Amino acid sequence: MTKNNFSINRNVTIRGHRTSLRMDSGTWDALGEICRREGKTVHQVCTMIEERRKVSNRTAAVREFIIDYYRRAATESGHKKAGHGSRF
Repeated sequence: MTKNNFSINRNVTIRGHRTSLRMDSGTWDALGEICRREGKTVHQVCTMIEERRKVSNRTAAVREFIIDYYRRAATESGHKKAGHGSRF
């Protein structure tokens, strides 16, 4: 099944201030999955990203965070913790 990958604007609250982020649907899905896994709201995760942000663009910082999150999960120890890579 092919998913539409068009840009979507959504409002988030960061440090009590409402702002919008424009990302493709796959990126929003990945962020939502991370939030569910970590038991945090999108607002909480975006606030944490903002507090650690090193790039000037907020949306780029969110994308960078998502990539880093999944890269850490793709390490050997991350795979073992997730139960990936085991053969039947």
